[in-house]
Amino acid sequence: MSNLIIRKVAVLGAGVMGAQIAAHLVNAKVPVLLFDLPAKEGPKNAIALKAIENLKKLSPAPFGIKEDAQYIEPANYEEDLDKLKDCDLVIEAIAERMDWKHDLYKKVAPALGANAIFASNTSGLSITALSEGFDDTLKARFCGVHFFNPPRYMHLVELIPTATTAPAILDDLETFLTSVVGKGVVRAKDTPNFIANRVGIFSILAVVAEAGKFGLGFDVVDDLTGARLGRAKSATFRTADVVGLDTMAHVIKTMQDTLADDPFYPVYQTPAVLKALVEKNALGQKSGAGFYKKEGKVIKVLDPVKGEYVESAGKADELVGRILKRPPAERLKLLRESENAQAQFLWSIFRDVFHYIAVHLESIADNARDVDLAIRWGFGWNEGPFEGWQAAGWQQVAEWVKADIEAGKALANVPLPAWVFAGKVAENKGVHAAAGSYSPAADDFVPRSALAVYERQVFRAPVFGAAAADPLKYGKTLFETDTVRAWVDDRAGEDDVVIVSFKSKMNTIGPSVLDGIAQAIGLAEQSYKGVVIWQPTSLKLGTPGGPFSAGANLEEAMPAFMSGGAKGIEPFVKKFQDGMMRIKYANVPVVAAVAGIALGGGCELSLHSAKRVAHVESYFGLVEIGVGLVPAGGGLKEAALRAAEAAQAADSNNYLQFLTKSFTNAATAKVSTSALEARTMGYLKPSDTIVFNVFELLHTAKREARALAEAGYRPPLRARAIPVAGRAGIATIRAQLVNMRDGRFISAHDDLIAGKIAECVCGGDIETGSLVDEEWLLKLERKAFVELLGMAKTQERIMGLLQTGKPVRN
Repeated sequence: MSNLIIRKVAVLGAGVMGAQIAAHLVNAKVPVLLFDLPAKEGPKNAIALKAIENLKKLSPAPFGIKEDAQYIEPANYEEDLDKLKDCDLVIEAIAERMDWKHDLYKKVAPALGANAIFASNTSGLSITALSEGFDDTLKARFCGVHFFNPPRYMHLVELIPTATTAPAILDDLETFLTSVVGKGVVRAKDTPNFIANRVGIFSILAVVAEAGKFGLGFDVVDDLTGARLGRAKSATFRTADVVGLDTMAHVIKTMQDTLADDPFYPVYQTPAVLKALVEKNALGQKSGAGFYKKEGKVIKVLDPVKGEYVESAGKADELVGRILKRPPAERLKLLRESENAQAQFLWSIFRDVFHYIAVHLESIADNARDVDLAIRWGFGWNEGPFEGWQAAGWQQVAEWVKADIEAGKALANVPLPAWVFAGKVAENKGVHAAAGSYSPAADDFVPRSALAVYERQVFRAPVFGAAAADPLKYGKTLFETDTVRAWVDDRAGEDDVVIVSFKSKMNTIGPSVLDGIAQAIGLAEQSYKGVVIWQPTSLKLGTPGGPFSAGANLEEAMPAFMSGGAKGIEPFVKKFQDGMMRIKYANVPVVAAVAGIALGGGCELSLHSAKRVAHVESYFGLVEIGVGLVPAGGGLKEAALRAAEAAQAADSNNYLQFLTKSFTNAATAKVSTSALEARTMGYLKPSDTIVFNVFELLHTAKREARALAEAGYRPPLRARAIPVAGRAGIATIRAQLVNMRDGRFISAHDDLIAGKIAECVCGGDIETGSLVDEEWLLKLERKAFVELLGMAKTQERIMGLLQTGKPVRN
């Protein structure tokens, strides 16, 4: 068994994609050399240096924390080629020109290390053609590795071998990309645009063609083809703007240049509107205008007839919206039979994609699963096209598609392949089965990859119709309530850690969830090594997962408020605090496995755990000020305690110095933009673990709990003498708040709440350096919480959030 260690990576090309690939590698703590041409004036590395600076300004942010830009080392091809010998992986990411790439390869190939993997991030050029001119040893180490934009957030990486790529190289690279970089890897055949762009761009071209046929505007189409279809919110034309219209035009051009014999070739013509926009340098988001243009706060959409931007107002018809909420089979039937133009449009784009993937499956992919995962991970669809077809009734949909082809309604007259109607697929009623997914070449259902890296993924990305572990039912259930399931992975050697998963809306925490956690801890203290709190909702197919927990369940607390007023809530708050302390002082380690949002009480639960294991896309924050309250689950208590510990370690009695960051985080409701930033904010400790692949989160958390137990875990001793900043600290903070209030940066109610947060973290109206215990600090939190809850402005904020889902600032 080989053990590939990537010590350093070189990225060749400091353009948008190359620089962002470098940034995400640095997120994963992989040192990177970023190469570009030598500058004609000034420092030779000026081009790479400028690209690194630009990374700090991009949105969405390529870095988990932008200060990590310092770990990208700029380089140029004139002075720094000798540095390539220290790189174990070299990724070329220059412009999509075969001749330019070959010229660069001639320059860098002699400098590559003897065992370095060489890969191209091309979005669609032939990997075999790119390798022409290499000697046999380099050909064996060369492949395509296609990241999707933006590389930090898009889960898909296509791995494209040539006939001469060494299998071990592919296995090693897939392992690295999966576990270290956190990606979902799909192996694609070396055909134009590979899998995701081939099918995804065709689907966009089909949308353009059918929208023109039915006379629908770009904004109407986007409302129809986004979240309503379970696809990315950016839908079709907004997605094109984000990707870049020049990039899209290039991918289409690749199809035009290389697929002349394709029966769908007429569809590959560059749409006139796209061509016109590119000629005007209206390239989408990066140029400020494309199909859409933002003017101030107003989003305008292109009117192709007028050739100008107008206010976007197009929406789906109410009838079509209702149809789209129906079950898959009924939905497609109603769309097909409706005379509504929007419904006919939607049926047409479904039909076109089903037709296309059936015709091209054998040529572009090993099996149907790879097509579905590539589209889900690369284009943000909730289900892949084969999954959608199978869910709607394989045979019936196939007959409908066949009828449309024969009636001349389809985009090509090529018939569906024979395997659609007969043989194993027909018998199975679809391409996904318990044994695997259908491969036309093998005429069989092929299983998933058995690489060792996937053994740690208990719940791999499921595919409709295929065998997969259900995270809601998997393992042995120890007990289950309406809001909590406690279970163990009952495989041999894996059944020694209790896993707690919530079932409440947004995984919010109410009394019943707290009871479930306490019961699970009690069971673990009797018979298991530890507890992991992990949510099945973390499995968002590689996109930012979650929620881990959106916080306390305010709706569950409302009856107590209605019957007893603000004071009636105090038992609820006390129970919440007691639950957090039960977690902190459990006699077995409790590990929080966080992915997605951990806000308010969810963040406090994490803070009280023995250890945190967080997916890199985790967003921590104490955000109670948004509903007019203070954190009251011990989050402010933990801030005071950690400040005291930090002051003691620094031999200082300036406690306020160590409180400032925690106070500011809570008073501004700041939420981390990544787990990496959560560490700098103090919500994660340096010893906490950050994982990059969301599918490995549970495995890693269980191992951490087991390791703590096997190292003789003991809960922390109860802090009974915590020095606090006291009234002097409160006064200092209040003086700053007055300036912010008078300058109208915050409202009077924000000022009031922030003042109460200051009282809690500073230990109340006592002398600086006074010693308190945790219960004292928890009482301050409860008192502030109850007082604020009795105020009209806080009640307005709570009701506003419950009714609209958005914070109210009053």
